[in-house]
Amino acid sequence: MSNDPAPPRLVAGVDSSTQSCKVVVVDAATGDVVRAGRAAHPDGTSVDPARWWDAYLEATKDGLLEGVQAIAVGGQQHGMVALDESGVVIRDALLWNDTRSAQAARDLTDELGGVAAWVDAVGMSPLPSFTITKVRWLAENEPDNAARVSDVALPHDWLTGQILRAGNGFERWVTDRSDASGTCYFDSVGDTYRSDLQRLALGREFGVPQVLGPHEVAGRTDGGLVVGPGAGDNAGAALGLGLQRGDVVVSLGTSGAVFADAAEPVRDERGLIASFASASGAHLPLMATLNAARVLTAAAQLLGTDLAGLDRLALAAPVGADGLTLLPYLDGERSPNLPDATGTLGGLTRTNATPENLARAAVEGMLANLVAGVDDLRHLGLPVERVVLIGGASASEAVRAVAPGLFGVPVVVPAPGEYVGLGAARQAAWVLSGADEPPAWSVADEVTLDPPSGGAAQPGAEVLARYGTLRDTVHRR
Repeated sequence: MSNDPAPPRLVAGVDSSTQSCKVVVVDAATGDVVRAGRAAHPDGTSVDPARWWDAYLEATKDGLLEGVQAIAVGGQQHGMVALDESGVVIRDALLWNDTRSAQAARDLTDELGGVAAWVDAVGMSPLPSFTITKVRWLAENEPDNAARVSDVALPHDWLTGQILRAGNGFERWVTDRSDASGTCYFDSVGDTYRSDLQRLALGREFGVPQVLGPHEVAGRTDGGLVVGPGAGDNAGAALGLGLQRGDVVVSLGTSGAVFADAAEPVRDERGLIASFASASGAHLPLMATLNAARVLTAAAQLLGTDLAGLDRLALAAPVGADGLTLLPYLDGERSPNLPDATGTLGGLTRTNATPENLARAAVEGMLANLVAGVDDLRHLGLPVERVVLIGGASASEAVRAVAPGLFGVPVVVPAPGEYVGLGAARQAAWVLSGADEPPAWSVADEVTLDPPSGGAAQPGAEVLARYGTLRDTVHRR
């Protein structure tokens, strides 16, 4: 009799983001990554969904999924995938960062009676990133395409469907609460779609994916692969990080996000914090920005250096950049809701006009935009005991130096990992196990950064005050 240990049960998680498709194959018991694959997505705010499938096939080639028993997809939220009655994609998907529906968002907000009416209905108000505004834009600008719409799916729904189609396991379009809650026509408290809001957007009801619970089976392929319901990317990251009470995530990727896993929904009548659902079965109050890591990339390009060079310059400048302040709305902005805004550099003088100060202002401005979200969660009653910093820009030495002084609480940087993919894999393991709770996987911290002493008098408070004054002056909030 062989004494060799049994091979681990393997699950896979997919992170189908704006920029790429990343797939991690994981030991279902421990969460340890066994192997991984990656492929790029095309740039742009409007993309043929077929390119997502091409990237998935590229990322999983050469037997990456060999031995995998379950899989789930975490995907970029809010994008509109319009489908005809045969399930064929009607037009390129409009992604979350496509702001052409800004006027549609304003119109929809007014038609229901303002921000508070929307928050009461679905926990958030329409922004150009949300699916409902893209449906309205389609109705107003492409009526022939709008007339063909049978179903509207989200990016992760569509990719889940392709995985099942390829394995002859497709029965229906499915989604989960976290991604459905970002459409602005799904009520995550009542767990129901709002057909009246669908009619407000398109003039009629349309088909929507079935919403599954966090560990329900979405389908099985002929080969026996179990497919989970998947999740929106931020909800997937929260599941992958195993958040505890008092943890607030600040994500610095292509977009920025601030969120926490909460037992109860929140209602922010200002509409700044959206009341999404989480992938754990609870809630995920969240503030998102269009501008995050790419602010640093743009600043580095302006200064004729790379990101490492930007770090060196920023660290050579004093706290507050000698009075230089950047409003980092380079791609418009979602939070605050300023889709047509551009970046603003304030406080410029002959004496502070140095590369070092500009680099420092870029770092401080990017982070200050997200500090506002952390403060909003605190004001809504959520505990903020530490900030968990993730995303590509969390590796920046300048970001790590600046963040604790602005957030005012310990900042934890987890060990590098694909946390959206790991969250999707954790869901896949949960679905595979049939257990009531997800598996307990440990997450290692790379570093904990403590804020400077001094309370409200610390220099970071001055930076935030100056940032807020410039924002309110320029945009008359």
